[in-house]
Amino acid sequence: MASSLILNVLALAALAAAAVLPLRSGAGRGGTLWAASGLAAVLSAGWAYTLLHGGWDTEFGTVLWVIVAASAALYLVLAGFARQAWRLAPLLMPYLAVLGLVASVLRGSPKPMVGGAPVVWVDLHIVVAVSIFALLTLGAVASLAVFLQERALKRKRPTALTALLPSVADAERLSGRLLEASEAVLAVGLISGMAIEYFETGALLRFDHKTLLSVAAFLLIGSLLLGHRVCGVRGRIAARVVLVAYLLVMLASPGVKFVTQIIL
Repeated sequence: MASSLILNVLALAALAAAAVLPLRSGAGRGGTLWAASGLAAVLSAGWAYTLLHGGWDTEFGTVLWVIVAASAALYLVLAGFARQAWRLAPLLMPYLAVLGLVASVLRGSPKPMVGGAPVVWVDLHIVVAVSIFALLTLGAVASLAVFLQERALKRKRPTALTALLPSVADAERLSGRLLEASEAVLAVGLISGMAIEYFETGALLRFDHKTLLSVAAFLLIGSLLLGHRVCGVRGRIAARVVLVAYLLVMLASPGVKFVTQIIL
């Protein structure tokens, strides 16, 4: 118990450090940033693994920690390959630190996954779901960067925060690629979810909150991608749509778990 508490505290401390360091004056893509982000990702993953040691658990806090760990890991990959992606840290890391704090404070009762679907389908659905959360988290952060940069340009009042973020063009490019990947993975998630539902109930769809919100997010992202190609929808309008889609996905799983496990 004590060792678990220590690991939880260490993960939170690493996230806090990764949240603060990118906000320093003169912070850049150096070893300090990589070390802080890497340590936050490793400790978050270690704590999430500890929570899942007995098998997949749908408890509210556990789900949030898995999202934190996956998002931090994806950020490291993205920052290593995509130009200017490392500049998302001033927005991403504070958000992940807040999620980690919420996950540590608001704990629900353990909820092991049960059902009659084949293990391969369940495992696929879990991997896909975690990937969706990570992709959309970074996509939403990139879209928020677009929104903040465009607002600062329109007002002709750049801030200390916008000076740290990617340019509008770079942030839009990142957001677009992440949204395309999110839409593809979300489609696989909907298919795997229908397969599990079919094995368990004999029906392809169950029109509950999770399904309706996930389908709404899929349609919203698809409409945005289509609008971008056909009508050139971009900028703050596109950013708002992405943030709404992210909200829908978060409400679909963590939001429902928060209501059922914490409030009720």
